Formats: sequence, structure tokens, C-alpha cells
Amino acid sequence: MIVNAQTRVRVARPSHDLVAAERFYVEGLGLDVLWRTTERVSGEHDLVMVGPSDGTWHFELTHDPEHPLEPTPTVDDLFVVYLGAPVEEAQVERLLAAGGTRVPAHNPYWDEFGVTVADPDGYRLVLCSRAWSH
Repeated sequence: MIVNAQTRVRVARPSHDLVAAERFYVEGLGLDVLWRTTERVSGEHDLVMVGPSDGTWHFELTHDPEHPLEPTPTVDDLFVVYLGAPVEEAQVERLLAAGGTRVPAHNPYWDEFGVTVADPDGYRLVLCSRAWSH
């Protein structure tokens, strides 16, 4: 089998402001900084990787100052976190204080079972009160 539960996964997204994106995911959501570029190298992207320090996945947030890409999220580009418990208002407030914007979900299912917050680049995070089950 090529992919299984232990397979490492990276999701890469462009960001127009890495500092703002890092603040949202670290201070707001509580992820760890796993790695970041520490010096500018011509021809290479600036980036920061965030995720749980013991996880098998992470976000790579990138910015290419020489050829910047504008993030182009749609209303259905979602990062869903299944909490298995009610969404705490304090968590939502941390996300908002860290640069997020609470938005209505495109799919009403997410409003029924969670809260949707857009990150500084417009990508949507859903905190879902349901537990994951397959």
C-alpha cells in the first residue's frame, strides 16, 4: 500500500503575508512552527511550516517575493478540524484576535455543526463539533 494512516502529508498554500498567516495558525489555532526559512536566498520561496509537532501532516505556507502569487481560495476550500466537542467561543475569539474573520459557510452543514473562520489569505478553517468517523 502506498498511502496509509502513517503517511506524511503536506498541504502547501501561497500566502501574501507569512507573518499574518503564521499568527493565525499558531496563536489562533494553536499549531506549532515546525520550520521556516531563516534567510533570504534568491530564487527560493520564503516559507513557514505549521502543524502539530507530533503529527503526520503540516501546512507549508509560502511566499515568493520575486514572483508573488495571490492566494485564490474559494468558499469551498476548507481545512476542517473535527473536535468531537462543542466549539468553544474562546477558541473562536483567539482566531479572530489572530487575524481571522468569521464567515458563513457555503455549505449549511458546517454552520449547523461548527464555525467557519477565514484566515488572513481567505482560506477557510472549519471547527466542527462532530467527531470524525468513517
